[in-house]
Amino acid sequence: MSLQTAMIFCAGLGTRFKPWTDRHPKALAIVNGKSLLQRNIEYLQQFGINRVVVNVHHFAQQIIDALTENKGWGSEFIISDEQDLVLETGGGLLKAKHLFTPGESFLTLNVDILTDLDIAAFYNFHRKNQSLISLAVSDRKTSRCFVFDDYNRLTGWRNLQTGEERMSIPTIGGNNKAFSGISIFNYDFFNFLRLQGKFSLVDAYLGLAKGHLIAGFDHSGGKWVDVGKPETVAVAEGLFP
Repeated sequence: MSLQTAMIFCAGLGTRFKPWTDRHPKALAIVNGKSLLQRNIEYLQQFGINRVVVNVHHFAQQIIDALTENKGWGSEFIISDEQDLVLETGGGLLKAKHLFTPGESFLTLNVDILTDLDIAAFYNFHRKNQSLISLAVSDRKTSRCFVFDDYNRLTGWRNLQTGEERMSIPTIGGNNKAFSGISIFNYDFFNFLRLQGKFSLVDAYLGLAKGHLIAGFDHSGGKWVDVGKPETVAVAEGLFP
């Protein structure tokens, strides 16, 4: 069985991407002639993922119109409407629960991430480890990171600037890894989740890590860029023609 469905998180306000986001959603920001949303839909298609759930809040209608006018750029798309209240990544995923198939794994990614991560290898890792959730991570420099033990199991989170730590499993040392904004979930995640309403997936990961295997898939060395600020568009355009 392969991955069939992905959710692309597009509901954020994009405050770091002003002034574009004063009039548009960040999902429609252009990199070398294509929007971030189009690029990620086409990226998923390379790995046979042709069904995408898209959550919307900020300038939601612009995203819906773009998807409709372009016929999903060749993929089936389903809108998860968060116009009443933006729910963050965790709450947004929970709201979309009914759009996923029980028993089937699915992938999530942030729309402002562009990468050449091999999703097939990522999914094979997920299946081999039989993890509840697998997180794409790398060794790049970051101020906030996940912490893993020597067996790639998530044990906690650290803010390297402030020294704050949130440890799910007592860990001496541990391997700090930067999260790449892409995850694979077993559907059973929803059965174990205890959070409701508006919450971050980071909180969900840390809450579940003690009792369930959440594994880190290291793709260091590959292409990756967070197109979170206008100045990173040039970086993205250099990496993704």
